[in-house]
Amino acid sequence: MAIRRRSASGRSRVSRPFPRTNTSHNLELLQDQFLHYLAAERRFAANTISAYQADTNAFLDFLSRQKLHRPHKIKPQHIRDFLAQCRSGGLCSRTMARRLSSLRTFCRFLISEEQMISDPTEMVDHPKPGKSLPKILSEHEVDKLLTGNESRTPLALRNSAMLHLLYATGMRVSELVNLPMAAINLTAGHIRVLGKGRKERIVPFGEEAEKRLREYLKNGRQALLKKRTSDFIFVTNRATAMTRLRFWQIIRERALLVGIKVSISPHFIRHSFATHLLEHGADLRSVQIMLGHSDISTTQIYTQVDRKRLKKIHQRFHPRG
Repeated sequence: MAIRRRSASGRSRVSRPFPRTNTSHNLELLQDQFLHYLAAERRFAANTISAYQADTNAFLDFLSRQKLHRPHKIKPQHIRDFLAQCRSGGLCSRTMARRLSSLRTFCRFLISEEQMISDPTEMVDHPKPGKSLPKILSEHEVDKLLTGNESRTPLALRNSAMLHLLYATGMRVSELVNLPMAAINLTAGHIRVLGKGRKERIVPFGEEAEKRLREYLKNGRQALLKKRTSDFIFVTNRATAMTRLRFWQIIRERALLVGIKVSISPHFIRHSFATHLLEHGADLRSVQIMLGHSDISTTQIYTQVDRKRLKKIHQRFHPRG
């Protein structure tokens, strides 16, 4: 006897002992429904959905090469073989753990939609991600990056303000490029940041970042907008918000210009912000709040960076180091 129940997408369905087998069960079609479910029902952020899409794309490509196109035929061995391929391709344990987590969410969605009977990921052990130390810039390198171009064009003023604010607050680049005008309080010297999970936090910034922001808002932003309007602080000359990719490119171009040889990203600045604060005596809890970490264990990795630096100093200068 069929039992009517509600699926993950909210539609009423009839439970059956086996999944139906018609053309609507094509895995690519189901992936589209899954991504829509994450956006509409789970309210996941766009960046999170992009990660789920990339992970499930890789898995579907793997299954396609196995000539497997029906969800109910996926077995635990397919998951293991896929992860083994990821490892042989050079992916780190952390990325593989994220991929398995994505596949588990996908399979549970397929079960709720009656496309699977059991979850093939349940029998697969979760890869243990290693805690790799974050890459950082030295304080000298940060100084070079922030003061390397003193041009006063509107674009240069914007780029300088963004770099100074990024280092002053340790924001994620996605938080930086999406800052609305209403988030900034120049008088109080703090900014309201909407982070992961739409959690809001207040982060202070110093005099130098304030100076660069005031100069950009006075002489750069309006010149870029050209009488147009925007809710965002940092805009392009098309009056649109800056993108993460473009700001990534700006940082790399700036690093090459000032002679920083390593290939850096905006996250280098976030890591440097946290590490430098701890090196100068900031307490871990305060750094956690400013970074927007929900768990202090995530912030503790920066103390390992500091210990590693101290060990190098000891080895270099101690007579028996």
